[in-house]
Amino acid sequence: MRLLAFRHVPFEGIGLIREALAGVEIDYADLYLDGVPHPDPTAYDALIFLGGPMSVNDDLAFLHEELAIIRQAAARRQPVLGICLGAQLIAKAMGAAVRRNPVSEIGWFPIHFTQAAGEDLLLGGHDAPTEVFQWHGDTFDLPEGATHLAWSEACRNQAFRLNGLYGFQFHPEVTPEMLADWCVQDANCADVRELAAPIDAHRNAEEMRAFSHFLFGTWLVLVQNRGFM
Repeated sequence: MRLLAFRHVPFEGIGLIREALAGVEIDYADLYLDGVPHPDPTAYDALIFLGGPMSVNDDLAFLHEELAIIRQAAARRQPVLGICLGAQLIAKAMGAAVRRNPVSEIGWFPIHFTQAAGEDLLLGGHDAPTEVFQWHGDTFDLPEGATHLAWSEACRNQAFRLNGLYGFQFHPEVTPEMLADWCVQDANCADVRELAAPIDAHRNAEEMRAFSHFLFGTWLVLVQNRGFM
Protein backbone atom coordinates (compact mmCIF):
# COMPACT_ATOMS: atom_id res chain seq x y z
CA MET A 1 0.00 0.00 0.00
CA ARG A 2 1.44 3.37 -1.07
CA LEU A 3 -0.04 6.80 -0.43
CA LEU A 4 1.05 10.18 -1.81
CA ALA A 5 0.50 13.29 0.34
CA PHE A 6 0.60 16.72 -1.33
CA ARG A 7 2.15 19.25 1.03
CA HIS A 8 1.86 23.03 0.52
CA VAL A 9 4.18 24.36 3.23
CA PRO A 10 6.83 22.44 5.18
CA PHE A 11 5.04 22.80 8.53
CA GLU A 12 1.71 21.23 7.47
CA GLY A 13 2.47 17.53 7.33
CA ILE A 14 0.43 14.39 7.84
CA GLY A 15 0.54 14.39 11.66
CA LEU A 16 -1.79 11.76 13.09
CA ILE A 17 -2.20 10.14 9.68
CA ARG A 18 1.30 8.70 10.10
CA GLU A 19 0.38 7.35 13.53
CA ALA A 20 -2.97 5.93 12.41
CA LEU A 21 -1.50 4.28 9.32
CA ALA A 22 1.68 2.89 10.85
CA GLY A 23 3.45 0.59 8.42
CA VAL A 24 1.93 2.17 5.30
CA GLU A 25 4.35 3.81 2.84
CA ILE A 26 3.50 7.53 2.61
CA ASP A 27 5.50 9.84 0.37
CA TYR A 28 5.30 13.63 0.13
CA ALA A 29 4.77 15.58 -3.08
CA ASP A 30 6.12 19.12 -2.56
CA LEU A 31 5.09 20.72 -5.84
CA TYR A 32 5.33 24.18 -4.28
CA LEU A 33 9.14 23.86 -4.27
CA ASP A 34 11.08 24.68 -7.42
CA GLY A 35 13.22 21.96 -8.91
CA VAL A 36 11.87 19.01 -6.92
CA PRO A 37 10.80 15.75 -8.60
CA HIS A 38 7.09 15.43 -9.27
CA PRO A 39 5.99 11.91 -8.26
CA ASP A 40 3.69 9.98 -10.56
CA PRO A 41 0.25 9.93 -8.85
CA THR A 42 -0.77 6.81 -10.77
CA ALA A 43 1.95 4.85 -8.92
CA TYR A 44 0.02 5.22 -5.65
CA ASP A 45 -3.10 3.61 -4.24
CA ALA A 46 -4.56 6.92 -3.03
CA LEU A 47 -3.79 10.63 -2.79
CA ILE A 48 -3.98 13.00 0.19
CA PHE A 49 -4.06 16.79 -0.19
CA LEU A 50 -3.07 18.67 2.97
CA GLY A 51 -3.67 22.21 4.22
CA GLY A 52 -1.81 25.46 3.68
CA PRO A 53 -2.09 29.21 4.26
CA MET A 54 -2.75 30.10 0.62
CA SER A 55 -6.11 30.25 -1.17
CA VAL A 56 -7.08 27.80 -3.90
CA ASN A 57 -8.00 30.90 -5.91
CA ASP A 58 -4.40 32.17 -5.87
CA ASP A 59 -2.76 32.04 -9.29
CA LEU A 60 -0.03 29.58 -8.34
CA ALA A 61 1.35 27.05 -10.79
CA PHE A 62 1.48 24.19 -8.27
CA LEU A 63 -2.18 24.69 -7.35
CA HIS A 64 -3.21 24.55 -11.01
CA GLU A 65 -1.22 21.33 -11.35
CA GLU A 66 -2.86 19.82 -8.28
CA LEU A 67 -6.34 20.70 -9.54
CA ALA A 68 -5.55 18.82 -12.73
CA ILE A 69 -4.19 15.86 -10.73
CA ILE A 70 -7.42 15.67 -8.71
CA ARG A 71 -9.56 15.73 -11.84
CA GLN A 72 -7.44 12.98 -13.39
CA ALA A 73 -7.64 10.89 -10.20
CA ALA A 74 -11.42 11.25 -10.13
CA ALA A 75 -11.63 10.18 -13.78
CA ARG A 76 -9.67 6.99 -13.09
CA ARG A 77 -11.56 6.46 -9.81
CA GLN A 78 -8.46 6.77 -7.64
CA PRO A 79 -9.31 7.55 -3.97
CA VAL A 80 -8.53 11.10 -2.86
CA LEU A 81 -8.75 12.65 0.62
CA GLY A 82 -8.46 16.40 1.19
CA ILE A 83 -7.96 18.34 4.43
CA CYS A 84 -8.73 22.08 4.74
CA LEU A 85 -7.03 23.57 1.65
CA GLY A 86 -7.06 20.04 0.27
CA ALA A 87 -10.85 19.83 0.61
CA GLN A 88 -11.18 23.18 -1.12
CA LEU A 89 -8.93 21.92 -3.94
CA ILE A 90 -11.17 18.89 -4.42
CA ALA A 91 -14.29 21.06 -4.43
CA LYS A 92 -12.84 23.47 -6.99
CA ALA A 93 -11.42 20.68 -9.16
CA MET A 94 -14.88 19.15 -9.31
CA GLY A 95 -16.54 22.39 -10.39
CA ALA A 96 -17.64 24.04 -7.12
CA ALA A 97 -16.92 27.60 -6.02
CA VAL A 98 -14.46 28.43 -3.23
CA ARG A 99 -14.87 31.82 -1.53
CA ARG A 100 -14.38 33.65 1.75
CA ASN A 101 -16.34 32.31 4.69
CA PRO A 102 -18.36 34.96 6.56
CA VAL A 103 -15.98 34.51 9.50
CA SER A 104 -12.62 32.83 9.99
CA GLU A 105 -12.69 29.67 12.08
CA ILE A 106 -9.43 29.38 14.01
CA GLY A 107 -9.37 27.21 17.11
CA TRP A 108 -11.49 24.43 18.59
CA PHE A 109 -15.14 24.34 17.49
CA PRO A 110 -17.96 21.77 17.59
CA ILE A 111 -18.99 20.05 14.38
CA HIS A 112 -22.13 18.06 13.63
CA PHE A 113 -22.57 15.08 11.32
CA THR A 114 -25.49 15.05 8.90
CA GLN A 115 -27.96 12.19 8.68
CA ALA A 116 -26.17 11.06 5.51
CA ALA A 117 -22.93 10.70 7.48
CA GLY A 118 -24.58 8.03 9.61
CA GLU A 119 -24.98 5.92 6.47
CA ASP A 120 -21.54 6.73 5.07
CA LEU A 121 -19.00 3.92 4.78
CA LEU A 122 -16.28 6.12 6.27
CA LEU A 123 -18.10 8.05 8.99
CA GLY A 124 -21.04 5.79 9.80
CA GLY A 125 -20.95 4.17 13.22
CA HIS A 126 -18.90 6.91 14.86
CA ASP A 127 -20.16 9.98 16.67
CA ALA A 128 -18.68 13.32 15.71
CA PRO A 129 -16.02 14.52 18.14
CA THR A 130 -17.29 17.20 20.48
CA GLU A 131 -14.76 19.65 19.05
CA VAL A 132 -12.34 19.66 16.12
CA PHE A 133 -9.54 22.02 15.22
CA GLN A 134 -10.17 24.60 12.50
CA TRP A 135 -7.88 27.06 10.75
CA HIS A 136 -9.49 28.53 7.65
CA GLY A 137 -10.92 31.73 6.22
CA ASP A 138 -12.37 30.25 3.01
CA THR A 139 -15.20 27.84 2.41
CA PHE A 140 -16.48 25.83 -0.55
CA ASP A 141 -19.77 24.97 -2.19
CA LEU A 142 -20.53 21.29 -2.60
CA PRO A 143 -19.65 19.85 -6.00
CA GLU A 144 -22.59 18.60 -8.05
CA GLY A 145 -23.58 15.14 -6.85
CA ALA A 146 -21.63 15.35 -3.58
CA THR A 147 -23.03 14.14 -0.27
CA HIS A 148 -22.96 16.64 2.61
CA LEU A 149 -21.48 14.95 5.69
CA ALA A 150 -20.78 17.59 8.37
CA TRP A 151 -21.37 21.22 9.34
CA SER A 152 -20.51 23.76 12.02
CA GLU A 153 -22.30 26.87 13.25
CA ALA A 154 -19.90 29.17 11.38
CA CYS A 155 -19.30 27.06 8.25
CA ARG A 156 -21.97 24.89 6.66
CA ASN A 157 -19.73 22.66 4.55
CA GLN A 158 -17.32 20.84 6.85
CA ALA A 159 -17.16 17.49 5.05
CA PHE A 160 -18.37 15.87 1.86
CA ARG A 161 -18.04 12.75 -0.26
CA LEU A 162 -18.14 12.48 -4.04
CA ASN A 163 -17.66 8.86 -5.10
CA GLY A 164 -14.10 8.08 -3.90
CA LEU A 165 -13.27 11.69 -3.03
CA TYR A 166 -13.54 12.89 0.58
CA GLY A 167 -13.07 16.49 1.73
CA PHE A 168 -12.74 17.68 5.34
CA GLN A 169 -12.60 21.41 6.08
CA PHE A 170 -11.43 20.76 9.66
CA HIS A 171 -8.08 19.27 10.67
CA PRO A 172 -8.38 15.67 11.93
CA GLU A 173 -4.63 15.17 11.46
CA VAL A 174 -3.26 17.70 13.94
CA THR A 175 -1.13 16.86 16.97
CA PRO A 176 -0.50 19.26 19.88
CA GLU A 177 3.06 19.69 18.62
CA MET A 178 1.81 20.69 15.16
CA LEU A 179 -0.59 23.26 16.59
CA ALA A 180 2.07 24.84 18.77
CA ASP A 181 4.34 25.09 15.73
CA TRP A 182 1.62 26.59 13.51
CA CYS A 183 1.11 29.41 16.00
CA VAL A 184 4.70 30.64 15.62
CA GLN A 185 4.99 30.35 11.84
CA ASP A 186 5.42 33.65 10.00
CA ALA A 187 2.72 32.70 7.49
CA ASN A 188 0.17 32.45 10.34
CA CYS A 189 1.17 35.52 12.38
CA ALA A 190 -1.62 37.74 11.04
CA ASP A 191 -4.25 35.14 11.99
CA VAL A 192 -2.74 34.61 15.43
CA ARG A 193 -2.77 38.35 16.20
CA GLU A 194 -6.53 38.43 15.59
CA LEU A 195 -7.34 35.69 18.11
CA ALA A 196 -9.16 36.70 21.26
CA ALA A 197 -7.19 34.15 23.29
CA PRO A 198 -4.17 31.88 22.71
CA ILE A 199 -4.82 28.47 21.16
CA ASP A 200 -4.62 25.59 23.63
CA ALA A 201 -2.68 23.04 21.60
CA HIS A 202 -3.49 20.19 23.99
CA ARG A 203 -7.22 20.78 24.28
CA ASN A 204 -9.27 17.78 23.13
CA ALA A 205 -6.08 15.99 22.07
CA GLU A 206 -7.05 12.49 23.18
CA GLU A 207 -10.52 12.63 21.62
CA MET A 208 -9.00 13.87 18.36
CA ARG A 209 -6.40 11.11 18.40
CA ALA A 210 -9.11 8.48 18.83
CA PHE A 211 -11.26 10.03 16.09
CA SER A 212 -8.29 10.30 13.74
CA HIS A 213 -7.33 6.66 14.25
CA PHE A 214 -10.91 5.67 13.44
CA LEU A 215 -11.20 8.01 10.45
CA PHE A 216 -7.90 7.28 8.74
CA GLY A 217 -7.90 3.62 9.67
CA THR A 218 -11.36 3.13 8.16
CA TRP A 219 -10.34 5.14 5.08
CA LEU A 220 -7.34 2.86 4.56
CA VAL A 221 -9.57 -0.22 4.66
CA LEU A 222 -11.86 1.35 2.09
CA VAL A 223 -8.87 2.20 -0.11
CA GLN A 224 -7.56 -1.36 0.13
CA ASN A 225 -10.95 -2.86 -0.70
CA ARG A 226 -12.03 -0.11 -3.13
CA GLY A 227 -15.03 -0.04 -0.84
CA PHE A 228 -16.47 3.36 -1.75
CA MET A 229 -16.03 3.21 -5.53
